[in-house]
Amino acid sequence: MKQLPLTVKRSIELLGLCLLIALFSVANSIIMPLLMAFFISLMLLPLFRFLRKIRIPELIAIILVILTAALIIIAILAFFSLQIASLVNDFPQLEKNLNIHWTTLSNWINRNLNLSADQQIKVLQEQGSKLVNNAGSYLSGAAVSVTGVFVFMGLLPIYVFLILFYKNLLLRFVFLWFNRDDHPQVESALRETEVMVKSYLMGLVIQVTYMTIMLGGILMIIGIKHAMLIAIIFAILNLIPYVGALIGNVIGVLLTLTSSSELWHVFAVLIVIAVVQFLDNNILMPRILGSKVKINALVSIIGVIIGGTLAGVSGMFLSLPMIAILKIIFDHTTDFRHWGILLGDERPGLSPMTNPAVRLRNRHVRKTDAEEEEEEA
Repeated sequence: MKQLPLTVKRSIELLGLCLLIALFSVANSIIMPLLMAFFISLMLLPLFRFLRKIRIPELIAIILVILTAALIIIAILAFFSLQIASLVNDFPQLEKNLNIHWTTLSNWINRNLNLSADQQIKVLQEQGSKLVNNAGSYLSGAAVSVTGVFVFMGLLPIYVFLILFYKNLLLRFVFLWFNRDDHPQVESALRETEVMVKSYLMGLVIQVTYMTIMLGGILMIIGIKHAMLIAIIFAILNLIPYVGALIGNVIGVLLTLTSSSELWHVFAVLIVIAVVQFLDNNILMPRILGSKVKINALVSIIGVIIGGTLAGVSGMFLSLPMIAILKIIFDHTTDFRHWGILLGDERPGLSPMTNPAVRLRNRHVRKTDAEEEEEEA
């Protein structure tokens, strides 16, 4: 069979990439529950296999693993609800602290921007009027979002059940998609994907747990009110790569401002979050995840932005495991292995412009000691 020209191959690849992004944009409400159910199913597989190993019927085993996951989620939501209830009970004190901070901010604005308190109130009233005028569209959008969340959460257990029930059928379909000679590579890719996803998702569960305990414990020792609520929100938002930590810091500052009249509490919260995040990024998470997810930072950030644009928070959360799965697939093929190199973090030590060996497919060339010494000199 005649080989297609290289330019045609690359054009087909780029066209396929554009079609994939367009598909996610148009059908994200259908695709995202399926993807989330797929990842949850992989995480529940060890428990399902254990139940099957002790001779529990398949249907009962699937129901038991779904009920176990549901109970864990309900326990987390109940704990979170208790923290929110504690915050609501302190509402009079929150209002008092907000008034103190508003007075301080108003005096600063008056001194530095020459805006009197009356002018500041007028500006706030104008912005409030605009907000009220747009309240209808905000509420309708919120209603659509809430409806989408309920539909999403309602479909998840159904999809998880069906994926676990039909997993052998789905795997057979995957193998039938490829030629028999390619089946060893397909099996290797599937096993590597399962290990990567389970390691990644279990690592995130462990991360949320120890970050909540460590961050909440330190803030409680310092004397920060609603320390556990701040810790839970930050730990959950931190699951969203790069963007989540920034949002978590902002929410932590806002909660601290409303619950305390002391400004040093804000700096204490920011410092504690920075220290905990440093330990998480440089010591704890590398040991938990190991080398399972090797994605370079540039692709990670772009993937998070694209995922958030196409599918919101769930898209941002699933962006890294999706990219990691694509890298595994690309690494197990011949025609698309260059895309795997693009997604990975194996940065060549030598420039392809001056070293032709680096231009070769799948060659990873590092500098020798002599070359490094020569460059430093």
